[in-house]
Amino acid sequence: MTTQEPLRVLVSRQARDKLAADIARVLDTRPHALLTPDDPRAIDADVAFVSRDITGLSTKHQVLPATQQVYDLLRAAPRLRWVHIHSAGADRPVYVELRQRGVQVTTSSGANAPVVAQTALLGLLALARQWPRLMVAQRERRWAPLIATGLPRDLQGQTAVIVGWGPVGQEIGRLLGALGLNVVVVRRQAGTSGPSGLRTIATAQLPEVLPDADWLVLACPLTQETRGLVDARLLSLLPAHAGLVNVARGEVVDEQALIAALQQHRLGGACLDVFATEPLAADSALWDLPNVIVTPHSAGFSDGNEARVAGMFLDNLARWTAGQPLQNVVPRSPA
Repeated sequence: MTTQEPLRVLVSRQARDKLAADIARVLDTRPHALLTPDDPRAIDADVAFVSRDITGLSTKHQVLPATQQVYDLLRAAPRLRWVHIHSAGADRPVYVELRQRGVQVTTSSGANAPVVAQTALLGLLALARQWPRLMVAQRERRWAPLIATGLPRDLQGQTAVIVGWGPVGQEIGRLLGALGLNVVVVRRQAGTSGPSGLRTIATAQLPEVLPDADWLVLACPLTQETRGLVDARLLSLLPAHAGLVNVARGEVVDEQALIAALQQHRLGGACLDVFATEPLAADSALWDLPNVIVTPHSAGFSDGNEARVAGMFLDNLARWTAGQPLQNVVPRSPA
C-alpha cells in the first residue's frame, strides 16, 4: 500500500484562515498542506492561489515588497504546476513567465463582470449627462443648468461599439441595449457565433464602424492583437462628439494620441479606469482635462468579489484533483 504524497497549496494567511475548511472538503481524504508565503516549505508548492490580498496595492508596473515575495516564490517553485489568480487578466509578467515554463494559469474571469460593467455604464452615463461639468459647477457653488451650456444628446438610438465580448463585454452590451443604444460587437473574428440580434464584426473591421460610433467601449484582454489597437488613426475616425470608455487595459490605447485628441477637442470625452503605466503619473495631462474621468483601476472592486473568486478556485481545485480540465485556462503561449 502506497501513501499518497500531500498536495502542497500556496495561499495567503488570509485565504488559509477563510478557506481551510472548504479546501479540506474539496480534497476530501487527500492529504494536503496549506503553505503561506512565510513558510519555508512554500518553495515546494504544487499549486497556488493568488488572492486579491496578495496583490494588494501593487500594480503591474509597481510591485510592492509583500507581493514581490509571492511572485519570487512562484518563479522559484520547481514543483509548481498550476496557479489560480483573482483577476480576469493574466498579463502581469510573472504569469507570462509561468505559462512559458509550462505552469497552468487560470483566471477568475467573470467574477467581477457585473461590477466592471456597472462601472463602464456609470462612466458612459456621466459623460453623456455632462456630469464632469456639473461637478465643477457644484464645487464652485455655481448654478449652471445644462440648458445654458448645451443640452446633452439623447442616449436612445446612439451607437456603442464594444471591443471584447467576454463576460464584461456581454454585460455592458446587455445594459446598453436596455437603455436603447445600438450595440456593435467587435471580436477577434466575426464568425457565425456572434450574439443574437447584434451586429458582430472582426477586429480588422473596426475602422469601418467608428465613423458612426457615439461610444467606443474597451472590454478586451491585452493580447498581441489588442496592444496599441486604439491608435491615432482609429481615434481620428471617431466623430468629435464620441466618447471612449476603457475598462480593459491601458496598453490597448495609445495614451499620448488619446490626450492629443481630447486636448484638441477631436474627441468628446473619456472615462478611463486603466492606463499605460499604473499608478498614473501625477503630471499626466489626463488628471486635469475637463472632459476626462479618471479612476484608479477600481472598476471591478466590490465586497462580493472575494467569495466569487474563492468559489472559482475551489471549483478548479476539485477539477484538478479529479484530473478534469480546468476552467478559464490562459493559453500557454504569451499574450
